[in-house]
Amino acid sequence: MRTTSPASQRTKKIILLLCLLFGGIILWNSHQPWPFINSSGAGESADPCPTIEPNKAAEESHSPDSESQIQSLCPVTSPYLVGPLNVSKDALSLEEIEKLYPNVEDGGFGRPQNCTARYRVAIVVPFRDREEHLRLFLHSMHSILAKQQLQYIILLVEQAANETFNRGKLMNVGFVEALKISDWPCFLLHDVDLLPEDDRNSYTCADQPKHMAVAMNKFNYDLPYRQYFGGASALTREQFERVNGFSNDYWGWGGEDDDMFARVVTAGYSVVRDPKSIARYRMIKHTRDHGNPDNRCRFKLLEHTKQRWETEGLSDLNYTRIGVTQHRLYTKVTVTLHEQQSRAHLAEQEGLKGC
Repeated sequence: MRTTSPASQRTKKIILLLCLLFGGIILWNSHQPWPFINSSGAGESADPCPTIEPNKAAEESHSPDSESQIQSLCPVTSPYLVGPLNVSKDALSLEEIEKLYPNVEDGGFGRPQNCTARYRVAIVVPFRDREEHLRLFLHSMHSILAKQQLQYIILLVEQAANETFNRGKLMNVGFVEALKISDWPCFLLHDVDLLPEDDRNSYTCADQPKHMAVAMNKFNYDLPYRQYFGGASALTREQFERVNGFSNDYWGWGGEDDDMFARVVTAGYSVVRDPKSIARYRMIKHTRDHGNPDNRCRFKLLEHTKQRWETEGLSDLNYTRIGVTQHRLYTKVTVTLHEQQSRAHLAEQEGLKGC
């Protein structure tokens, strides 16, 4: 019969005690928080219940990430462009449009699937009570932006119904709100009733502010006058800030785009345009909105642009954000623009009484 030496027995007991002690430590620690890790995954001083702001979450999700950086850059000229387009006049339902663009992320974010976009753009659209126009616009815009292999967001800025429409001020709001989502370098400022008719019309920015809507069916596909800057335009963040954005004081229809042209030129820029054979648009027919009457003060305001542009615009923008809604094909920001307060301030300025 084999016997075990006393030394061997002592060794086994020591090993057993060490195992029990180690197991107890593990069991105790399983119920204690690690001193250097909390629920945020950050250091000891981090908030154990961090709140991630929607804009930060979107910025992380829709900025170039490590996975996309591994992909090669998209070609300078997209291989998917076909040139002249057959623009549909029939508005599909939102559900039908969503099925056509399954790769568009909630909030109207799009990006190429097989390469890293060379250009990142925010499409800012002033909006109120144009649901059919919106569906036509979304169908057209998601198609052309995908073909051009851009990374983008479509951002609608909706004005409260009890105020006179103010396109320029809504553009400024869209610029500010888009930057809360991500650090967009380029902004396309676009009317909802304009549909591009050629996908070679590049939805990117240039070294100078770019007027996009060069040839529209409304004007027999010709530029109505040299200073025309309406419909759609493209400015970099630096350009938009340098011209101090749009004027906030054009309540009703007309004048804000001519004012913007004057700001661009006075700030030392030149306006660039693509050829009329490419920069073509179809304007959807519609009647004038009741909340968008002719601006009787537009010519008086234009006379003062060169004296006011550096202090009036993006720099003194005031508005209240009512809400932000992420829809499948776009993000919508609803705001009130404080019309009465703004008009009262405007009327106090020399030469603008009654505006």
